[in-house]
Amino acid sequence: MTRPSAKRIRNILISILAGVSLAYGVTLLVLWTQLEKRFVFFPEPEVLYTPGDVGLEYEDVRFPASDGLTLNGWFIPGNSGTPAGVTWLWFHGNGGNIGHRVGEILLTHHRTGANIFIFDYRGYGNSEGKPSEKGTYLDSRAAVAYLKSRPDVDPERVVYSGHSLGAAVAIELALDEPPLGMVLVSPFSSVRDMAKLALPFPPAGWLVRNHYDNLSRIQQLQMPLLLLHGDQDDTVPIAQGQKLFDAANQPKQFEVLAGAGHNDTYEAAGEEYWGAIEGFIAGLE
Repeated sequence: MTRPSAKRIRNILISILAGVSLAYGVTLLVLWTQLEKRFVFFPEPEVLYTPGDVGLEYEDVRFPASDGLTLNGWFIPGNSGTPAGVTWLWFHGNGGNIGHRVGEILLTHHRTGANIFIFDYRGYGNSEGKPSEKGTYLDSRAAVAYLKSRPDVDPERVVYSGHSLGAAVAIELALDEPPLGMVLVSPFSSVRDMAKLALPFPPAGWLVRNHYDNLSRIQQLQMPLLLLHGDQDDTVPIAQGQKLFDAANQPKQFEVLAGAGHNDTYEAAGEEYWGAIEGFIAGLE
């Protein structure tokens, strides 16, 4: 029997390694896709409530994303005494849709007096498409472009408010479209860190290392920051928020909300929560 040459053996090994690498890459891609579906996005298609249900004047807005999808949001005009024309651009979390934030919208309007613009990412509520990380970035750019095109909005006085996953979207947008200031509620440092907590096996962190990387991005930002985090948050542990805050540049403020969890910060913390936000806005004057 003729033995294969060294060159042929080398080519066979290269082919095997290439095949293994391809299979491994495909496996990681499938795992990340499943991770997105199971742990990242939880959209609800039906919008059950609107600001009108709680007595707020609002506009139901449709605006285009750069890839052609139509997105939906609400613009709630501020009170006549709005501090220096501030507009609150709201990036909600990964579950439900804008209809699930009506109660908080009412309180935000009452406590801040600011214009409010809240929108649904693709695949949420009445926004077209399916959610994805890239999609949320496209949606955020469409939202800020629409908002700044309005004659009743001062484009220099927009404050970003990001809740949980929305904090990641706000941080990424701020790299290209810096706001007057930014409020982050219950944020995580990165999906990689969260994956290590939720999926405690070695490849988990490697798999998602480049997704929603708030930690590296926030170090590049230079604007006033308020970070609020409940000390009873069992979804995104407060250590995540602290890690993100430590990496941020000054000026910055961290408020630990005693007794608050992940989704009830504005209710459980009450005056501590709203007082911090009112003080932050006042400091932007």
